[in-house]
Amino acid sequence: MIEEKVLIQNFVAKKKKERLKKPDWLKIRVGDPTNQNKVLSLIEGLNLHTVCQEAKCPNIFECWTDKTATFMLGGDTCTRHCGFCAVNKGKPMDLDPMEPTHVAEAVAHLELAHAVITSVNRDDLPDGGANHWAETILKVRELNPTCKVEVLIPDFQGNEPALNAVLAARPDVLNHNTETIARLYRRVRPDAIYTQTLELLDRSAYFRDTQFPNMKTKSGIMAGLGEEFEEVVALMKDLRSVSCDIMTIGQYLQPYEKRLPVERYVTPEEFAEWKRIGLSLGFKHVESSPLTRSSYHARQQTESGEQSAANQIVSIGK
Repeated sequence: MIEEKVLIQNFVAKKKKERLKKPDWLKIRVGDPTNQNKVLSLIEGLNLHTVCQEAKCPNIFECWTDKTATFMLGGDTCTRHCGFCAVNKGKPMDLDPMEPTHVAEAVAHLELAHAVITSVNRDDLPDGGANHWAETILKVRELNPTCKVEVLIPDFQGNEPALNAVLAARPDVLNHNTETIARLYRRVRPDAIYTQTLELLDRSAYFRDTQFPNMKTKSGIMAGLGEEFEEVVALMKDLRSVSCDIMTIGQYLQPYEKRLPVERYVTPEEFAEWKRIGLSLGFKHVESSPLTRSSYHARQQTESGEQSAANQIVSIGK
């Protein structure tokens, strides 16, 4: 672990330079702060965390103006040492037993039709926090029976019973991000394994196919970390080989100086081409643009995927 941290530090030191100038297409629109303030007040009042804040998401103003947020379980401190992430690193606090209820209450207060929930990695816990995850899904459903629940889960270090605990709670969307291409894993995700990520998605797809056909599987990556165009296409093919339904591709933005630098800003045209290729490979939906993030337009992604599946059924019927 120390060796991997040194590897990241040495790479950052070697590549330390003036940040690339952001292109015009990455300019953020700051909307009316009224609803943003309401969301912030609600989150603080219920002692919740959001990945919107912790990950410095560029879409926070748009989403919070629309009264949507991605809730983050397990506190605000992660046990991993990813080279891209803005979330605090270190020893986490104990789990808050009231957190599942508070998330469910926040979803009800915001009257969400589609709730997105993620978490920090909790490698300090025997189950990686999986049972806490399951309880949260069930609580959200209990208070919000018509709300769809999307979860963006960690890899639980390959712990299959932990994954099964989350799947048994039957989320509508099971998301686990690949984050980057296989070649860059050691630098970008030093505590993760590319094949383990694919295995998690494969197991989730098997659960979907055998027990809960309405569930969608989903994964996403960041572009601009040093990958080649065709390497992203190869990753898409890997995701389709494990029957992944939805994919997201967005531009990596360096959150602060000690994180990995942006190697390049990918053009909107390249993002559009990845989307075209992804749809041709069989994804039900591909969200691909500079500002795309895992939960950006999450409800629309799922609805698009459902419509795509319906169209396929109609085509087969014809």
